[in-house]
Amino acid sequence: MTVTKTRRATILLCSVAVAAFATSALARPVHHQRHAQTTQGAAAGAERDVRYSFNAAQAATATAGDTVVRSRRHGRMSRADARAQAQSHSNSAYGGATSDGLVSEARKYIGTNPTGRGSLWCGAFMDLVLKRTGHAGGGNLASAYARYGQRVSGPQVGAIAVMGRHGGGHVGVVSGIDANGNPIIVSGNHNHTVAESVYPAGRISAYVLPGG
Repeated sequence: MTVTKTRRATILLCSVAVAAFATSALARPVHHQRHAQTTQGAAAGAERDVRYSFNAAQAATATAGDTVVRSRRHGRMSRADARAQAQSHSNSAYGGATSDGLVSEARKYIGTNPTGRGSLWCGAFMDLVLKRTGHAGGGNLASAYARYGQRVSGPQVGAIAVMGRHGGGHVGVVSGIDANGNPIIVSGNHNHTVAESVYPAGRISAYVLPGG
């Protein structure tokens, strides 16, 4: 009887031990899984932080760049910046190097308005350039230059080109001729500034060479 009780007690203790071991074994993977999930969540959070920091840095850089652009826009531009802007508003034409005094003088003012007039100032600019190169002025009206100086049959460097346009005429000095025979002209009030641009040959109503 005593042996039977002892055997039963031994079996019971073994069962309890097996059950405890199994419970511990099952618990470990769950704990490990939770730990892994926690680690992955932290890593994901860190990745999100990195992306956020990167975007924030990009935003800061963009804002700084925009501030620089705005400051340049509202600040006073240098002559080189004004010239580049004027040419970007025309068609980036350049008639080439020349020794013609009229062209050289007119190019000095690209990107500016040296006349002080708010509108209809291409004639006033031509008058200014003529006087500063020792020629007689031609007045402020673009159409008046068709009767100024000596008429020539076609475009040539240093000639004054007179043309019509909606709302009035236009005038400038020829600085070159493109491959299609169109004159390249430096003129005032081209997009509200002095610029060098190609004009269609058909628009020109007269070419004149300046007098003394």
